[in-house]
Amino acid sequence: MCGIVGYIGNKNCIPILLNGLKRLEYRGYDSAGIAYIANGEAHFVKNKGKVSSLEDKLRNLNIVSNLGIGHTRWATHGVPNEINAHPHFNMAKNLFVIHNGIIENYQTIRTSLINLGYNFITETDSEVIPHLIDRFLNEGHSLCRSVQFALNEVQGTYGIAVIYLNEPDKIIAARKGSPLVVGIGENENFVASDVSAILAYTKQVVYLEDGEMAVVYKDHFTAKTIADVEIEKEVTEITMTLDEIDKGGYAHFMLKEIMEQPDSVQNSMRGRLLFDEGTAKLGGLETVADRLVDSKRIIISACGTSWHSALVGEYMLEQKARVPTEVEYASEFRYRNPIINKDDAIIFISQSGETADTLAALREAKQRGALAIGICNVVGSSIARESMSGIYTHAGPEIGVASTKAFSSQLIVLALITLMIARRKDMSLVDGKNIAVEMEKLPDKIRQILKLNDEIEFIANEFKSSRNFLYLGRGYNFPVALEGALKLKEISYIHAEGYPAAEMKHGPIALIDDNMPVVFIAPKDSTYDKIVSNIEEIRARRGRIIAIASENDDNIDKLVDYSIKIPDTIRMLMPILSVIPLQLLAYHIAVKKGLNVDQPRNLAKSVTVE
Repeated sequence: MCGIVGYIGNKNCIPILLNGLKRLEYRGYDSAGIAYIANGEAHFVKNKGKVSSLEDKLRNLNIVSNLGIGHTRWATHGVPNEINAHPHFNMAKNLFVIHNGIIENYQTIRTSLINLGYNFITETDSEVIPHLIDRFLNEGHSLCRSVQFALNEVQGTYGIAVIYLNEPDKIIAARKGSPLVVGIGENENFVASDVSAILAYTKQVVYLEDGEMAVVYKDHFTAKTIADVEIEKEVTEITMTLDEIDKGGYAHFMLKEIMEQPDSVQNSMRGRLLFDEGTAKLGGLETVADRLVDSKRIIISACGTSWHSALVGEYMLEQKARVPTEVEYASEFRYRNPIINKDDAIIFISQSGETADTLAALREAKQRGALAIGICNVVGSSIARESMSGIYTHAGPEIGVASTKAFSSQLIVLALITLMIARRKDMSLVDGKNIAVEMEKLPDKIRQILKLNDEIEFIANEFKSSRNFLYLGRGYNFPVALEGALKLKEISYIHAEGYPAAEMKHGPIALIDDNMPVVFIAPKDSTYDKIVSNIEEIRARRGRIIAIASENDDNIDKLVDYSIKIPDTIRMLMPILSVIPLQLLAYHIAVKKGLNVDQPRNLAKSVTVE
């Protein structure tokens, strides 16, 4: 959730750290801080709020340093303020630590350190780390060994970077459950929790695995385990470009990412559809394809928006591939001792590939002998590396906290998996070709929907002051209702709920009055007549109705206050189209309320803690 960046080399580290923190701010923006060593002295500067506030603080200090670490925080333990901001330090203020993750046994460690005479000034769990390292330094150990000893005592998750005045030639980096990479440069090296922080300076990175640490010097690095076993690490070339993580002239990353969906959807399909055979070819599944097709049951596990895509995948796999499919919240799946069989296939979906609950559920599934497949967007992420096989969505970097293009790309990948399994089972060539052709048409249809941006903005203006929303859909579009409600909640702070339309009468209809906007996902499919009946029920109670409808549906206009007409496609692909107006509606409502859509309060992009 938080962001880590570190630099050691011949350049001034301050602008490098600030630039990296700005790139990472989407991962945490409660507070920020840096620590550095210059002229034989160790210093730190930290601030509540955005990185820009920290930058203002640093502007007049004229700092020149060749070694430093920086952090942008998403609060878990302790309120967001300057004291609780990272870096944290020992009592001598010559050892500094930045930390992502949660130390679960921090209270026990804190008590034992207090008994040894250590003073604590923050409310955080992270502060135990520098004091614990300091304890081992005072016993005569090197910084590297002291970090190892300290990490062997902590329980929980961490990605850390450490600098020490008495060993000013190195940064120590270590991870367990929280991503960390080492960037390789020319007479300079970097540490970061996300490659976006260092992409301006190098494309050569080394991914640390759980239980590994790196000792990073300006001209080389060494890697070892926390148990002090030397290991060799492979250097990976990053293909991402800086242009991909810039706003590209848009007001917000979220709007840019919504508008990128014709391309991101196309990239998710590229080279994977075999039109003549009416099937899909997924290189990441080649080694396990037979086992996947023969699975007696498929479970899809995910969190948040990815869980909504999983619900759509459940409809796809059961209706088209005829495989019993269940969807589980990863956070519940890992703790409820689920029944997992060796002939089950479990698909884990995560945009970042670092979602803590999903990663833990994946490890549980592997331990029990199930086929564990990952779907994620970030190359080199933990889920990508730990899955038995998997598929990248290729949506491109998603910086906006509220996921948009990642959702539509996840649906594409689930459709591809469904098509591959179905064709290897009972689906006819004709039906397979029809799905492939309809998938190929999606980018152009998305472009048509995006042209409705101004129309949707007008509707958003009408409802920007609403305090509650209800989203309703049936079949494939029930998960879209959930996703539309989530988008609105995340960025506009308006209470919203998604329901299956048929469930409206079982409680939510009590909420309907002339102040309640109700959004129906109402394309002309086999459930259309039922949806129209639900619309009539809302009309009878004076609810205000917005409908996402088929472009050839003239009847619906006289039943609703506003209709947003979108192109038709086959039912299994309709969520990829019907969700886009809901993304734009949420975006424009939030903007008109004067809110920061890219950095909504209390949220962070990658949930790497429980």
